[in-house]
Amino acid sequence: MTVSFIFKIALVFFLFFIIINLAKALFIIAKGDQPQKPLSHFLGRRVMLSAAVVLLLLLALSMGWITPNPRPY
Repeated sequence: MTVSFIFKIALVFFLFFIIINLAKALFIIAKGDQPQKPLSHFLGRRVMLSAAVVLLLLLALSMGWITPNPRPY
């Protein structure tokens, strides 16, 4: 297994957790009752994970683990 493949798998898991936290926040809004954890907890976690994904992408690009697509022109 190459570093690129492991990184891509980790990136998919991060994106999956972002979607899960967004769905949990949606259910809290839809229910309207008082949850155990506030809505900002799940939204804040989603923002934190999104920032981590961007930083990991920048790190992977700079280290050469992944390469962007070539320009079409």
